[in-house]
Amino acid sequence: MQTLDERAAEVSAKLAQLRRALATHGLEALELRLTANLAWLSAGVATYINIASESSPVRALITPERAYLITDSIEAPRLAHEAQVEALGFELVAQTWHMRNDLVETLAGGLRLGQDGEGRGTNLAAELQRLRSTLMPSEIERLRLNSRLAAEAMHEAIRAVQIGQTEHDAAARLAAESYERGGVPIVVLVASDERIFNYRHPLPTDKPIERYVMLVLCFRKDGLVISLTRLVHFGKVPGDLQRKAEACARVDARLILGTQAGRTLGDMFALARDAYADEGYPEAIDEHHQGGSAGYAPREVVARPDSQTPIAVNQMFAWNPSIRGVKSEDSILLTADGVEILTAMEGFPTLNVSIDGQPIARPAILEV
Repeated sequence: MQTLDERAAEVSAKLAQLRRALATHGLEALELRLTANLAWLSAGVATYINIASESSPVRALITPERAYLITDSIEAPRLAHEAQVEALGFELVAQTWHMRNDLVETLAGGLRLGQDGEGRGTNLAAELQRLRSTLMPSEIERLRLNSRLAAEAMHEAIRAVQIGQTEHDAAARLAAESYERGGVPIVVLVASDERIFNYRHPLPTDKPIERYVMLVLCFRKDGLVISLTRLVHFGKVPGDLQRKAEACARVDARLILGTQAGRTLGDMFALARDAYADEGYPEAIDEHHQGGSAGYAPREVVARPDSQTPIAVNQMFAWNPSIRGVKSEDSILLTADGVEILTAMEGFPTLNVSIDGQPIARPAILEV
């Protein structure tokens, strides 16, 4: 557990980054409205209420001298007492909820304004995404801890699946395991049997589980979002399905080991396209995105053919290759020493893959 002083030091360093960005762009103030940016700046404070909304009921206003958090009388007590945002270095400004007006306009009136999206000021969304995509040591510490919690939630949920349960039952268990560990399951996908072959984003239904299940989780804690997928089969996995799983694991292994500083996300798209073709499934590149960089969003930037977004050390990624009926996904961190798989599960079966002589374990289909 990080101390308040450690988190305040992180906030101070990020404020310095933002003030340098203001100077670079010739601006005098910056307004942040997005939950992801507020979580990043505040070292993980939860400013959201509606987990389905990208924007927050809290606004940050940063000037060269001041750092305000602006909210209403509903949110202010929690932010002051539990989140202790003033000790983190913010001035908390609250208005009565039914009298709230645009305090940003009042406080920043006449200043050249930047924003984290479209609006009255200069749009710095891309700059902010770049800043939050490269993690500080304190963020990496939280990421490793929270990734272990996400993996534990998935492990417990996938082993609890039973024949005859509905997909809704499995989704409820996955969500409950996440909440028990202090995380928020912002994406929970479940498919069973033929639905795994038919849909890449399978929202859970009341279909009873027969033989085969896929669970997908995006687990948010301290603002960071960890993604992973696991599959379970009741009885021996059929040979054709096993061959698909091994092919998908090799594509995933190539993506993970290919995540290297200096490459671009466009390079990674090309790598995935070639890997699918080598495995005999060239159509798979067009049937679903392959993932990309991650952090304070499930995907910060998705790998596309024309993406020039560079890969750098201390960035998080989540690749999610899939072939109809199978998928492979973990969250990873690129360090100075190479790639670290954050959501590996002790005791879960793996496929041992070797790419150009470099071994890597990828999750297998669990047989029960």
